[in-house]
Parts: sequence; C-alpha cells; structure tokens
Amino acid sequence: MKRIAVCLIALFSFGLGCVQAAETYTLSMQPLYSPEEIFNSIKPLAEYLSKELNIKVEPVVAKDFPEYEGRLKSGDISIGYTSPVIYTKNSQAQEVLATAADEKEGGQLRGVIITRQDSAIRNLADLKGKKVAIPSFSGGGGYWSQRLTLLENGVDTTKDMQLVEVPDNKHENVILAVYLGDVDAGFIREAALHSADAYVPPSQIRMLAETAAIPNWALSAHRSMPTETRRALQTALLKLKPGDPVLKALKVARFENLSDKAYDGLRKAVGLPVSAR
Repeated sequence: MKRIAVCLIALFSFGLGCVQAAETYTLSMQPLYSPEEIFNSIKPLAEYLSKELNIKVEPVVAKDFPEYEGRLKSGDISIGYTSPVIYTKNSQAQEVLATAADEKEGGQLRGVIITRQDSAIRNLADLKGKKVAIPSFSGGGGYWSQRLTLLENGVDTTKDMQLVEVPDNKHENVILAVYLGDVDAGFIREAALHSADAYVPPSQIRMLAETAAIPNWALSAHRSMPTETRRALQTALLKLKPGDPVLKALKVARFENLSDKAYDGLRKAVGLPVSAR
C-alpha cells in the first residue's frame, strides 16, 4: 500500500512538472523595424527566458502598431518590449519589469533644446510662436523629454509652437535644420548633441536647455501573469551582463530596475494620471 502511495505521489509530482514546463508565453517588440529585424532582436531573449525559467517563450511579430497595442492590452502578447510613451499608455495592463539602459545615458533618456549660436532665443518662453524641428513625435529623448520640461515652464508644444518632423527621423537632421536656419530651434537627445559635428561646426549650435529625464524602453509583462512568474522574469533580465548576446541583439548595454512610478513624469507629458501603485 505504501509503495502504491509513493508511486501516486511521484506520478502526481511528475504531472505538475509537466504542466509547469508546458506554460507558454509570447514575447514581442513594438513594430518600429522590419519583421525580420524584430524577430532577430527578440529571438535570443525568448530562448534565454525559456531556458532560465523552464517555460516556453515564443517570439512573435505584430504586423503593425494597432495590432501590437491591442495584443499588448489583451495579454495576447504576454511580454512586451515597448517605447516609454506606449508603455505608459498601456501600463494598466502591463507591468514594467526592467528598463533598457545604454552606456551613455543609462536607463533614463534626457533631451536638449538647441538653437543657432546667433539666435535671439534666450529662454524657454522665447520658443512661443517659433518653428521647431523634432526627430519624431514618438521619441522619448527627442520630443517627450522636452515637452515635459516646457509644460512645467508654461509652454505647450502642441499649442505654442510649430513642430516639424525631419526626414528619416534622425537627430542629426534636426541639428542640420537648425544650423541652416530652416527652423528656429530643435529637440534632440542629449547623447545626439554632437552627432552632426562632421558637417555642422559645433561652435554654431547652442544648447538652450537640458530637459527632463524620462525612462528608456520598457520590458513589461501582462498583469494577468502570475506574480511569481513576473518576479522570476525580472530577476532573469536584471542578471544579464553587458556584452551578453541577448543584450547585443536588442542593442542595449543592460537592463535596470526602474519602478512604474519612474514613468509618472512621462504620464504628465502625455496627459495621463500618475501611477497609484
């Protein structure tokens, strides 16, 4: 009888192990690049998490942004790698586990506002009524950082100035537009301040202001995922060392542990309520 009981316990335990090993989650990335680029970027991470947690993580690619955001909200995408603005808009459904960090700026992006050296613009209020170049409206360090600082100083980027997106969404094209006088000022990431030095004399560009630090891209998990699984994912992400092939594929130096509250400044810029968590 004892032998039968032992066998039943062993069988039951084995069965539980099979259920746990069969857990399947999906990993995707905001579709800013080609499907092939996205797949190649996230595949090593999916393989790493599958092995580290003894679960199945499948890399998936959304055909476009509306599909990605819809699946992110619903949980059809279990784990998302998402720009900071899109994370804040979907953080009721997703919880940030780790924030991407690069070697220069770490896990927070900071922007700057630039003008020509000989510009009459001397303070943030002077930007009212001016034409301003930006890389894109989705850029954390090239738009949202500046928007947050300007809002805090009584200037609304959507009402008080004319914003122009530059070709190819490149920061160096913002610098070039400012230098050539096509615009009165420009928004760029702090790390990109000298990206056009090869063809724009640095002495001809003046930094009007440094702007607010906001978190980098978020690696998040759907809040319906068991808490213990989310914590295990977070631990696995944070222990990746610089130079790891997983990080190289994502083009990040490391992951940092920033809480959801770290995105509150960005929520203010976007017009969302701050986190209650």
